[in-house]
Amino acid sequence: MDWLGIGVFIIGIAFAIVSIFLIKALNNLANVLKGVTKTVDQLPGQLDSVMSETSNVLHNSNDTLADVNEKIRALSPLFYIVGDIGESSRKLTSSLVDMTYSMKSTTREGEQRVNEEGWRGIYGALALTYYFVQKRSALKTVQMKSQTNE
Repeated sequence: MDWLGIGVFIIGIAFAIVSIFLIKALNNLANVLKGVTKTVDQLPGQLDSVMSETSNVLHNSNDTLADVNEKIRALSPLFYIVGDIGESSRKLTSSLVDMTYSMKSTTREGEQRVNEEGWRGIYGALALTYYFVQKRSALKTVQMKSQTNE
């Protein structure tokens, strides 16, 4: 055999080896394509079931939304009442704040007059006298109760 024959023989063996690997790869590809075909064949049935479930979910969602809207309509007067009560209490509180502010300013005016006219000492003495009189009457009451219990 000459060199040309040996080269052709080696090329033939290489071609046979490559063919064996290609056959295995093509068989694996054929199996994958069979699986894809099987999956694609099942897809319409699965899509039908998904669509029917989606339709049921949408129907239930619409029913729930209608129920929520009905309950909100039933509660709306309650919210209006609560709003009216809040507004009334705000007005009452506002008027109380105004009254407190006016009493505070009136008290300041009285305090300023007492300070200006030097009446602070007299008012303090009167308050102290009143305190002692109250304490004395309270002590007398306690003494009388203790004497009657003996």
